[in-house]
Amino acid sequence: MASRGRSAEYLSPALSASPAHAVKEVERLVQGLAPDRLALIGSSLGGYYATWLAERLGCRAVLLNPAIRPQDDLANHLGEQPVFFSDASIDFRREYLGELDSIDTPTITEPERYLLIAATGDTVIDYRAMMRKYSGARQIIIEGSDHELSDFADHLEDVLAFCGQGGQ
Repeated sequence: MASRGRSAEYLSPALSASPAHAVKEVERLVQGLAPDRLALIGSSLGGYYATWLAERLGCRAVLLNPAIRPQDDLANHLGEQPVFFSDASIDFRREYLGELDSIDTPTITEPERYLLIAATGDTVIDYRAMMRKYSGARQIIIEGSDHELSDFADHLEDVLAFCGQGGQ
């Protein structure tokens, strides 16, 4: 967005390790914005958060290899955990599993508000589970790739267009 001269239209906050605090932080950041002027983009656990927030706020969301039931997988990763692509770490606590349960969104109500980008090569989350959960939503299924969507740049224009921010 910076290269397009639109930095002010983009936020990428570092969120709390606590899911309850993380979604409250985002709600606070977007307070007062009209849902039709707001789009959330979330990858993995961020996609899980974005789904709950989009349902609550009525805005659009782009989901990049979104977590489906992270509380099930993360139960095996309590305690100090590394933050990917960083030297930092977080303390993932047992109570966070309940916080994830409290924002679980098993189904979406308005599929047209969602864009799913899922990679068949994701070894963390099965792309078929993503496809089922976001049935009816616009879906871009990438053959191969990985959980990090190493080829995300190839899909940037689709993401920006869906968010209403297309064009250079």
